[in-house]
Amino acid sequence: MGKIYYDQDADISVVKDKVVAIIGYGNQGKSQALNMRDSGIKQVIVGSRKDDSWKDANEDGFEVVSIEEASKRADIIFLLIPDEVAPEIYKTQIEPNLVKGNVVNFSSGYNITYNHIQPRKDLDIIMVAPRMIGKGVRELYQNGEGFPSFVSVHQDASTKAWDIALGLAKAIGSTKKGAIEVKFNDETYLDLMSEQAIWPLIYSVFTEAFKYQVSMGHPEEAVLMELYLSKEPAFMMEKAADVGFFKQMPYHSNTSQYGQLTGFAKTDKSVFRDFIEAQYKRIQSGVFADEWEKEMKNDLAKFKEMQKEVFNSDMNLAEERVKEKL
Repeated sequence: MGKIYYDQDADISVVKDKVVAIIGYGNQGKSQALNMRDSGIKQVIVGSRKDDSWKDANEDGFEVVSIEEASKRADIIFLLIPDEVAPEIYKTQIEPNLVKGNVVNFSSGYNITYNHIQPRKDLDIIMVAPRMIGKGVRELYQNGEGFPSFVSVHQDASTKAWDIALGLAKAIGSTKKGAIEVKFNDETYLDLMSEQAIWPLIYSVFTEAFKYQVSMGHPEEAVLMELYLSKEPAFMMEKAADVGFFKQMPYHSNTSQYGQLTGFAKTDKSVFRDFIEAQYKRIQSGVFADEWEKEMKNDLAKFKEMQKEVFNSDMNLAEERVKEKL
């Protein structure tokens, strides 16, 4: 079992007087910055280019400076920019301005796992990674509920990195719900597995079910409504998170539960297992990371082609027709 930290395990005073620089004032950066300020961290600044995020941070009352200036002034850096641009920005605009004892907080393990960023040994390298979209990070903090996060220490140059990580987790509102201790690789592999194994399987089930049921003469409006447009699956997943994946089943009729259970028992899970294992090996070995690097250098040509293909798929086009009618 992994270790989970709560409010009583963390002390905001460890970070209260530190200068915290948010690099990347997007959905996560905005919410985490506001939460920390509301938690009493006195000096939260934002490092940004002069774009919409600069204006947004200014309007929220934060001092906004260049990424280089923020890196010079900060004790703690929150690296909240996309994984694909982070290595170059870290190398050219952040690392040259860091001094011994600085803390770099990652929101994703990706660039550490695949060595795209190789931090100096005199820095604390930590991760506080909310398992919640940015809007939820803010709203759940404000209503006092909190949200879960992954927390990790990759380098502990100061010998205080864990105290700092937990203090930050508490400041953004995570220890109220639970901050789960992981390794950077755990966050990387689990996140990529959701994206590359679990959701592709779900997409495949839905698209094939749509094709088959329409081919059997059922109206596309009814098929899509039954599959997901009614939001019934969203309700099921919310209840699964609240009471348990299978324990949400009593919200359904006995007929429904019997059908789900017998169908689940008949499903050939070896096909799914083989796909999941293959995808995991691609992730763990670095094959995916290398492939993605090449794709970015190729101006995302394959990515754009695949995106265009699914946006023009039978189910997507039918969905657009149905939505026009509703």
